[in-house]
Amino acid sequence: MKNTAFTQKHIALGAKMAEFAGYNMPISYSGINDEHASVRKNAGVFDVSHMGEFILKGEHALDLIQRVTSNDASKINDGQAQYSCLPNKEGGIVDDLIVYCIEKDKVYMLVVNASNIDKDWNWISSFNTKNVDMENISDKTCLLAIQGPNACKILQPLVDTDIMNLKYYTFVKGNFAGIDNVLISATGYTGSGGVEIYFEDTNGAADKIWDAIFAAGAAQGIKPIGLGARDTLRLEMGYCLYGNDINDTTSPLEAGLGWITKFTKDFTNKAFLENQKAIGVSKKLVGFEMLERGIPRHDYIIKDVAGNPIGTVTSGTQAPSLNKAVGLGYVATNHSAIDSEIYIDIRNSLVKAKVVKAPFTI
Repeated sequence: MKNTAFTQKHIALGAKMAEFAGYNMPISYSGINDEHASVRKNAGVFDVSHMGEFILKGEHALDLIQRVTSNDASKINDGQAQYSCLPNKEGGIVDDLIVYCIEKDKVYMLVVNASNIDKDWNWISSFNTKNVDMENISDKTCLLAIQGPNACKILQPLVDTDIMNLKYYTFVKGNFAGIDNVLISATGYTGSGGVEIYFEDTNGAADKIWDAIFAAGAAQGIKPIGLGARDTLRLEMGYCLYGNDINDTTSPLEAGLGWITKFTKDFTNKAFLENQKAIGVSKKLVGFEMLERGIPRHDYIIKDVAGNPIGTVTSGTQAPSLNKAVGLGYVATNHSAIDSEIYIDIRNSLVKAKVVKAPFTI
């Protein structure tokens, strides 16, 4: 099991640790509900250094990215990022990712899910027929997500550039807490604002940055946050989690990711997805809220009023901000309209729910 540069920090803070994607990661510190509320109302710090980062360089770097991703990376310029996915050849998704444009047409960074680092590297490499310079920098890259409505205000004194007005899905590079060449990105998976910062742990950079963040945020009550709250925060926003809500068998169109599937360019399995769009999908990923007592869990069966199976829960929880249970799941298209009544099979009981529009909270 791998450690991140912050593992000893988590242990010293009394975090509940567990294996995740091959890493020893903090699941919670003070409790998921408390940590969740801290991010929604104030600010919290996530160690997400287990994520993967690839650098693609050269005159054909953009061509390769265009070939393997569904979104149109030619639309982003220096300092901009883009959410996308890697379609496979069977209509499913290899992974979802973020593409960072470091230098247009020449240098890009791809940020991929921790559990898919090797899989994604091999997939992208299989299309690299024009000798694009590819470097896997995952093991030497630290990544902290500082999220919440007060995150940027807390961090601004540590940074030599304006991050208070950093637009969503843009980034800057600068000095952070005395450390040069830190990439500061207005991205995150919580829906509560804030930034993510990427840097190499050279000359004790990880300790310096971690300590500086908590010193700067001490008066404001900034807290360390585990992966448990990261999951409840993303679910309240209706964000997909790879391995739960999207995978090798779910198409981007079924998952509601048509907005990152651009048919104005050529990409892997474009023809299949174009045809799927033309004829329509047979199932859709929907958000739902429980109308009766019960918590939906991954792989629970979704049924109609007569008890006929119509789909499967992919994610579910008691949403801390809402005081009600919500979930995501695939249902037959004729049951996917907003306000459709569906039932979750919970321990052989049909518990009523209804389809709602995500995000569940704003």
